[in-house]
Amino acid sequence: MSGRLGIIAGAGELPKRIATHAAATGREVFILGLRGFADPALIQEFSGAEAAMGEIGKGIKLLEGAGCKEVVFAGAIQRPDLSALKFDLRGAALIPQLAAAAGKGDDALLRVVLNAFEKAGFKVIGADDVLGSLLAPVGPLGSHRPRDADWVDIRIAAIAALEVGAQDIAQGAIARDGVVVAREARDGTDAMLDRLPASNALLGVLVKLPKPQQERRIDLPTIGVRTVEGIARGGLAGIAVEAGAALVIDQEQVAVAADRLGVFVYGFTKAELA
Repeated sequence: MSGRLGIIAGAGELPKRIATHAAATGREVFILGLRGFADPALIQEFSGAEAAMGEIGKGIKLLEGAGCKEVVFAGAIQRPDLSALKFDLRGAALIPQLAAAAGKGDDALLRVVLNAFEKAGFKVIGADDVLGSLLAPVGPLGSHRPRDADWVDIRIAAIAALEVGAQDIAQGAIARDGVVVAREARDGTDAMLDRLPASNALLGVLVKLPKPQQERRIDLPTIGVRTVEGIARGGLAGIAVEAGAALVIDQEQVAVAADRLGVFVYGFTKAELA
């Protein structure tokens, strides 16, 4: 550990989980909340500050002023419309790089931002470096496991997930009865699940995988109780992620929800997927 931990926070539960864990281990935390995404209550709780997405210089100064040497990016954000962002001087200097990266995909955009913070002298670490217990374990969370037919869907959905990942679009796909029925778009996993018609079938699997070119310190595949509820509502049998390469928020609660809804949450190995 090196000084106060800076958490560049988007939406969702992940920033709070990291902050609470770090504080519980005796580490001071500073929240740099991204305006329009981060929870204002979290910023207030940890005496942080807010910056807009284009205010790179402001964000760097706030983190430096707080004594942060290490930073972690955590939480969801929506892909920005670069033409609508208001940039400060440091952010404006990145516009050519951001514009070039925008045509390549989300991961390319994130790399530009990550590199800017590294060049400013920060060590960028992953959420799992702070809270390793978030990583998906090998095997089931809960009492349900994939059946033979589910493994067919897992392998087919995994191929589709890697395809959308290779295009730097998203990280997930759904296969049902041996056929890909949905591919995640830029609006995310929850939106993909919301598009599924409600069903009681419990057939099919959601698979989330890191993109082949994934910058693993940012935006690892993440699931939680809401994801479990979404797949059950859509009539899927379960969720499968690569063990050690995805984050599971509130693992105990995820296991409880999976058992309650009769679905599986499974962390597979590469050998199992082969």
